[in-house]
Amino acid sequence: MWLIKSEEETDETYGKRPEERNIEEIIKNSIIIVDKHSGPTSHQITNWIKKIFNVKKAGHAGTLDPKVTGVLPIALENATKIMPVLMGLDKEYVGVMRLHKDVDLDFLRKFIAENFVGKIKQIPPKKSAVARKVREKTVYFFDVLEKEDKNILFHTKVEAGTYIRKLCHDIGEKLGIGAHMVELRRIKFGPFDEEQAHTLIEIKDAYELWREKNEEKYLKEILVNVEDAIPHIKKIFVKDSAIYALTNGAPLYVGGIVRIQKGIVPGELVAIFSLKNELIALGIAKMDSEKMFSSKRGIAVRVDRVLMPKGTYPKLY
Repeated sequence: MWLIKSEEETDETYGKRPEERNIEEIIKNSIIIVDKHSGPTSHQITNWIKKIFNVKKAGHAGTLDPKVTGVLPIALENATKIMPVLMGLDKEYVGVMRLHKDVDLDFLRKFIAENFVGKIKQIPPKKSAVARKVREKTVYFFDVLEKEDKNILFHTKVEAGTYIRKLCHDIGEKLGIGAHMVELRRIKFGPFDEEQAHTLIEIKDAYELWREKNEEKYLKEILVNVEDAIPHIKKIFVKDSAIYALTNGAPLYVGGIVRIQKGIVPGELVAIFSLKNELIALGIAKMDSEKMFSSKRGIAVRVDRVLMPKGTYPKLY
């Protein structure tokens, strides 16, 4: 899994391991998995989180329609820089689709499996924020769990950017009977699932418990360190001496690398970490893993977004 380029130790004088951050530092470098309730928009939920934590910046990934519930990741302060990394993740939903005429359950399951699983073509709905042109998306599965009269309970996993409401409509249209989505809940967003999600009330209570009684336990359980929010991104760990330049936007040269995750290809987005497991920056790989490992010189990664504040590590060379 890893290619070890050099043996290197970190100086404990500089930086801070994520688990050693104080609660204020954790807040500024965290993602919150909100269990969105029906009614408000995703932007309203994000603004409420912003007010609860009294932070200047907050942003959400994967907008949910007002009536849709479930997993909504919201980043705070410095963690908002990883939002683009979360945008393209697969999602899972459970929902209810109402057919406009009754059909046999076994026929319906077979029909959906043959016509709406795998690569599908979809035109975004009129109210969407993207251009209304045909797009190819992947439906990994669409399982019909139960049927009660014309109501169909389903579970589906789809590629980012797939509209479930439109998918239900298209199923009904191709059946020739019509259908529409009645209810929808997002149960998984990339690596995050509903077991990690918390309601606004739970989040507010945990925050106030910390502010009023200095009880950090419950708030820490809610906050996800930015380092733990990107398990799907391949990683490169670097020497302490490389960090100063990286935080100033310089590229990562192969000489600064300690270990490399296997499987990186040129053009891939990668995460650059310190030996204390701090996320330094995100960048675009200019070499594959093996070339980074074997090369004596050259640029390994072009830095795209810096998360670590300047001055966290001094200039050591």
